[in-house]
Amino acid sequence: MKGYALVGQSGGPTSVINSSLAGVINASLESMEITGIYGMNYGIEGFLNEKLIDLGNQTENVLKGLRSTPSSALGSSRYKLIDSDLPEVLKLLKKYNIHFFFLIGGNDTMDTIYRVEKYCKRHTYDLKGIGIPKTVDNDLFGTDHTPGFPSAARYNMLSVAQSGVLARDMQKVDKFVIYQTIGRDAGWLAAATALAKKKESDAPHLIYCPERSFDKEEFLEDAKKCIKKYGWVSIVVSEGLLYPDGTPVSAAKEKDSFNNKEFGAMGGASVGLNVHKILKEATGFRGEFQITESLNMCAIDRAVPADLQEAFDCGKEAVKLALEGQSGYMVTIDRVSDSPYTTKFGKTELSNVAIRAKAMPNDFINDRGNFITEKLITYMRPLIGDIPDYAELDKSIVEVS
Repeated sequence: MKGYALVGQSGGPTSVINSSLAGVINASLESMEITGIYGMNYGIEGFLNEKLIDLGNQTENVLKGLRSTPSSALGSSRYKLIDSDLPEVLKLLKKYNIHFFFLIGGNDTMDTIYRVEKYCKRHTYDLKGIGIPKTVDNDLFGTDHTPGFPSAARYNMLSVAQSGVLARDMQKVDKFVIYQTIGRDAGWLAAATALAKKKESDAPHLIYCPERSFDKEEFLEDAKKCIKKYGWVSIVVSEGLLYPDGTPVSAAKEKDSFNNKEFGAMGGASVGLNVHKILKEATGFRGEFQITESLNMCAIDRAVPADLQEAFDCGKEAVKLALEGQSGYMVTIDRVSDSPYTTKFGKTELSNVAIRAKAMPNDFINDRGNFITEKLITYMRPLIGDIPDYAELDKSIVEVS
């Protein structure tokens, strides 16, 4: 079978998603079976509007540069494919002679490619559909981790480490600092900030993930203990935190087209600001809050080299599977060992990934629910890259007799 390949990017970007795109393009152009490659301009929504980019017509410098370019070069979309779209999708696949279909994205994206691939199979159209994992949230089933997560984790870890040094030195002015990470259903990014801590007094002191409910009274008790012990407290919160009754700590009410709660600036909803308010009202102390939102999705300056390489290789692996005649799978990264860090590629059925979120294992979070365990550190350490050391003065007070 010969024909064109089609590739798209969906959902929130990562700093390495274009490296996966480069891998798909590279492997497709080297193939004898793939006669050309189109890119969807703004995902499946763009494809439905016949907005296609000829990726085989790009310069060598552009293709090389994709491997170190942040965000989504093709343009992204959060359009939810509906059943009535599928006949039009099939019509366009036939029109452009597309027989190889690749989407780079998260669980909602895997749902899109799963439905398209299944529809084509039912209508006896030969389409090889392969998903390429992407999400800073690290919440896809079947894979050890997702491309983009290590770099976003490093961004957050460095931010918490550096803001912790600031907060430590400013404790006579501000007694607490609250750092909010993204993470709707899973706390992987919040948990990863624990690697900033090299000694007990270092930031962060408390970490709260959506896998555990947020107990306001326990939080206040723990925060006050840290302030008494260290003179200040560093707190990391994940945007998806819920109270025991299921109410979002952020007070978020809006939902996107996939029925996912919208956090961040939507309607003023913010877990970081609300936790700040809780602690300020209970203690009377001033405090800082830091909400980076999507910055960790596009910070190429903090990208982990191994993450960029794995993203590129995932794109190539997707093309390899399709050329072998396989379809209906997502590429996975399978960990072989922690030290030395070794991985291999695998695959999982798209149905295992679509519209599901992988939470952190229960034993990655401590019993109190306010920090992580050594198991999370062991998992994260090979992914995050070198952790910098910051100097600290010997603050022995001078005594003159």
